[in-house]
Amino acid sequence: GSAYYEALQKRMATGHGDDIFIVDHDTALALSQEGLLQDLSGLDTISELSAPMLDQMEAGGQILWVPTTVSAFGLYCNLDLLKAHGQTVPETLPEWERVCGYFVEQGILPIVANNDISLKTLAIARGFYPLYQSGTQREIFRQIGQGEAALSRYLTDGFSLVQRFIDRGYVDAEKALVTKKTSDDLVEFARGESPFLLTGGWAANRVKEMEPGFAFTVVAYPVLDDGAVLVINPDTRMAVNAESGHVEEAMAFVTHFTQRENIQKFADDQCSFSPLTGGAPSSAAEIQPLVDTYQAGRTVIGSDTHLQIPIWDLTADCAQKLLAGEELEAVMTWLDSQVPAGGAAHEN
Repeated sequence: GSAYYEALQKRMATGHGDDIFIVDHDTALALSQEGLLQDLSGLDTISELSAPMLDQMEAGGQILWVPTTVSAFGLYCNLDLLKAHGQTVPETLPEWERVCGYFVEQGILPIVANNDISLKTLAIARGFYPLYQSGTQREIFRQIGQGEAALSRYLTDGFSLVQRFIDRGYVDAEKALVTKKTSDDLVEFARGESPFLLTGGWAANRVKEMEPGFAFTVVAYPVLDDGAVLVINPDTRMAVNAESGHVEEAMAFVTHFTQRENIQKFADDQCSFSPLTGGAPSSAAEIQPLVDTYQAGRTVIGSDTHLQIPIWDLTADCAQKLLAGEELEAVMTWLDSQVPAGGAAHEN
């Protein structure tokens, strides 16, 4: 959660950073700018990582973090509740909105959402997918980071969808604002009162362990008129403190952890994909629908390294502003104001 990254940056700033830690996109961006991340490009296991992951890792001839999973975000579907109401798992946006509209008419909240990853990943999927399909994402992200293009131009469509879901009652805005990711939202979904949940696919095993009393599956976001999009991230990114007094030992540990057999065990346990070339996806039955979308290439990277701005925090802020009742146009204006030339970090 965000509290971890806030604590990490405070520890690093005061010279009390640990030898090895986990970073996300925004934290890695901040710490790398301060020269606090050790170059890992000499690790023996780097060559095992897939080309898409290497593309995300390499920056200025260095590799400052190593992913141990590729996480995916999904739409959890309560199969028993859908069946009881004569509804099916949606495969397109029109189908999803029709099902959500049906449940609203029945007085049932359609979607359980949290205050962090649920709605921002929905917006990213809808907004950035055309860029990935056309292969223009790197150039567009460069333009955004340099202040040559407005971020809102590419995310307004996605956040417009979020606004529509809020306005139509598909999401309880007041409840979502205080619902924590992969904790409160899982408990809410496990009650079996709503057909859908938007959260990380890696939580599938946690939901299963709650013994919810109903069958569920996790599918890619049905946010297109003709299909679904899977939002993924290089995740559980291991980094080494450049100012550590134990760099050699830390590097040895990261090398051990990132060996093929260890990565595969870890990724499978996390209900995630492997970042390795030829790595097998998680065997968890509930997330198998995500595998098909992943292998078909209908993916968007939620926090792409080539977008040199704190995209993960900014999009979460936008979602929270919409949940709090702010107008879409005002939120998009605010978003652009946070991305000056050079992609400087924002302040809340």
